Amino acid sequence: MGLNKKSVDDINAKGKRVLVRCDFNVPLKNGEITDDTRIVAALPTIKKLIGDGGKVILCSHLGKVKNGPNEGESLAPVAKRLSEKLGKEVTFVADYNVTGEAATKAVENMKEGDVVLLQNTRFRGAEETKNGEEFSKELADLADLYVCDAFGSSHRAHASVAGVTKFITAKGGQNVVGYLMEKEINFLGKAVEDPVRPFVAILGGAKVADKLNVISNLLEKCDTLIIGGGMAYTFLKAKGYEIGNSLVDETKIDYCKEMMEKAESLGKKLLLPVDSVMVDAFPNPIDAEIPTYVYDADAMAADKEACDIGPKTIELYAEAVKTAKTVVWNGPMGVFENPVLAAGTKAVAAALADTDATTIIGGGDSAAAVNQLGYGSKMSHISTGGGASLEFLEGKELPGVAAANDK
Repeated sequence: MGLNKKSVDDINAKGKRVLVRCDFNVPLKNGEITDDTRIVAALPTIKKLIGDGGKVILCSHLGKVKNGPNEGESLAPVAKRLSEKLGKEVTFVADYNVTGEAATKAVENMKEGDVVLLQNTRFRGAEETKNGEEFSKELADLADLYVCDAFGSSHRAHASVAGVTKFITAKGGQNVVGYLMEKEINFLGKAVEDPVRPFVAILGGAKVADKLNVISNLLEKCDTLIIGGGMAYTFLKAKGYEIGNSLVDETKIDYCKEMMEKAESLGKKLLLPVDSVMVDAFPNPIDAEIPTYVYDADAMAADKEACDIGPKTIELYAEAVKTAKTVVWNGPMGVFENPVLAAGTKAVAAALADTDATTIIGGGDSAAAVNQLGYGSKMSHISTGGGASLEFLEGKELPGVAAANDK
C-alpha cells in the first residue's frame, strides 16, 4: 500500500490557516518532558508550513485524560519545547475548551509564518474520542486546510484525526498528510506489500492476543517469522511442552497450533525459543536483582517462570536476521526492564544494528528498547506509533490515512 495520498507538498499554504494534527503525546515527569522524540519528528512538516507562509495551528492529545482536564496533562510544556526547537515563539492557547473564544482570537491575530498550539484535544473528552460532530466542526472552523501528521494516533477515528476532515472538505479545503505520516507509511507499507526478500518479521511482547491478526497477516507476507517474549510460551505449550509458571493464554493454544500449521503449509519458517532464561518468580520491583537459570525449551522447570530467550535462541535468531534484506520488529524478547533479563532484546537489537537490511522498529516497547540501548541511529526507521504500526501490519486501513485526499 503505497501512500498515494496528497501531502504537504501538494498544497499552497501561503496566507492560509493550516490545522496540523501532531502526535505530541510525550512522557512527562514533574511537568518536564523526558523524551522529545515525537516533537522532533513533527518539526519538518511544521517548518515547511512556516516557510511557505502558512498560519500554522497545531493540535494534539497528551495522556489518557481519565479525570477531566488538568494542568498535569496540559500541552504547556510542549509549547515551551516547540518554541525552543523552532527558534520562534509558539502561542499557546491554555483554554481547556480547546476551540473556544481564546483559540478563535489567537487565530484571528496570526500573521503568515506564526504558530499557535491548541490545548490537549482530549480535554474535550468523549467529543474527541467518539468523533463528535460539534467538536470536529469547531476544529475545522479555525482552519482552511488540514494536515494529519500524527501517525501514532492515525488508527483512531477521533474528531481531530478523522471527523474534522469532513468539515474541511465541505468548505472546499484539502486534507493532506505530513512528512512524518508519509515516511511511516512508505516504510511500513513497502515492508508489508513489496519487501526486498528475505523478509524476516520478529514479534515479541507479553500477549498473543494483541498480535493475533498480525501473526496471521505477516505469515502470508514474510519468509521467516520469529516469536519471542511472553507470547512465545503459549506457542511452546501448544507444542506440548512444559512451560512452568511462564505466561500463557489458555484460550489461544488452538490458535497457536493453527498458526504453526499455517506456517508449514505456506512453507514459511516459524522460529520459537529453543531455550529460555527462567526465574523463581517475576521480579518485584521489575528491575530487582534476581538469580536466573537457563533451560532448554523441551525441558523447562515446572516451578519457574521464563522471562527471556536463552543463549542458543539468541544465536538462532541473530543468524536468521543476518541473511535478511528486510526486518520488521515489534515487541521485546523478554522483561527488558530488568538488566539480567534484557540479554535477548539487546542481542536482537544488536543483530539488527549490524545488518545491511532495511530495519523497521514498530514503535512502543521495541522503540524504547532500541533507543535505550543506543542503537536508534543504526535502524532504517523507528515508528512513532506502537498501536498504529501494529494495526498497519495487520493490514487494516487506518482512519487517519483514509481521511486524507487521494492524489
